[in-house]
Amino acid sequence: MNASPSAAPTRSNCALRVGLIGYGLAGSVFHAPLVSATDGLVLDTIVTSDPGRQAQAREAYPDARIVGTAQELWELTPAPDLVVIASPNKTHVPLATAALHAGIPVVVDKPLAATAAEARELAALADKTGTFLSVFQNRRWDNDFLTLRRLIADGELGEIQRFESRFERWRPQLKGGWRESGAPEEIGGLLYDLGSHVVDQALVLFGPAVRVYAETDVRRPGAEADDDTFIAVTHANGVRSHFYVSATTAQLGPRFRVLGSRAGYVKYGLDPQEAALREGQRPGVGDTPWGEEPEHLWGRVGSGESPLTGGGAPVATVPGDYPAYYAAVRAALREGGPVPVTAHEAARCLEVLEAARVSSRDGVTVELGSTMS
Repeated sequence: MNASPSAAPTRSNCALRVGLIGYGLAGSVFHAPLVSATDGLVLDTIVTSDPGRQAQAREAYPDARIVGTAQELWELTPAPDLVVIASPNKTHVPLATAALHAGIPVVVDKPLAATAAEARELAALADKTGTFLSVFQNRRWDNDFLTLRRLIADGELGEIQRFESRFERWRPQLKGGWRESGAPEEIGGLLYDLGSHVVDQALVLFGPAVRVYAETDVRRPGAEADDDTFIAVTHANGVRSHFYVSATTAQLGPRFRVLGSRAGYVKYGLDPQEAALREGQRPGVGDTPWGEEPEHLWGRVGSGESPLTGGGAPVATVPGDYPAYYAAVRAALREGGPVPVTAHEAARCLEVLEAARVSSRDGVTVELGSTMS
């Protein structure tokens, strides 16, 4: 099925058949459950060459076909209505390119590519072939991010001056695998992993970046890729964003600390959706409302005093909504709705990450050009 972002497909009365490439963390915890929970989508085929993961996939999704290679997916007749690429980062560009050349709509897990130039090439190919292309940036549907967007839109914080965003963990022991590899082709390390999330969120909130400074370190014995990284971004509108992504943080800071001319917002703790998905919970299943968190975890809005000493007032956290991403994908394919997270947006995020890498390597502040406007 060929589908452009503005054209509705012809199979309007049938569920869209999804082929999922990769059944590691991204595929098994995020994409497979969310696709399966979306009305109008059906998880038709799972691609993984690992025998253990094949067995897990068969148990979890007995109605899905399990194949060992992407080539087997491309050879299916009829072709899938949508391909989701959740395989290792180094495979994102070649697999997305193959899907787009075949005219198959495609979702790619972040990061879309290693460079902004590669992301723009994929965007151009999608435009040329008239094929849907989107990037899975699920953290746009985190509960704290949705809450912050509402606070900013309502003017409760005044003019935003500084945005601090932390994605910190305490993992002193290496887990192994390609994500911790220092090989450039693997696109590993926290700069491109968690950095993709925090930078994307800031660009959505505050617009283009014009200046980037970064410090990336390899702290843990035996580690090869960055595991403790700081990024400072100046936005074109004057907002300054500071990002902390780390696997070596013994005391975790607030997830968000947002300072405005009228008030500030401080929020601790991570959105609960990833933990729920890891535990086997599914959207729309059971009596527990999806994405909600207890009141004691709500952030606080106030001025002049620390929230840890009672300053400010608690603000109800908007429920997180990862299912909204694939609902938007379905709407784009079915009804010609907007693409949720475009390749051009991913390219702007990658520009910042590339600049951060240069800044850390050379010890300089990097000025971004007009491409970020």
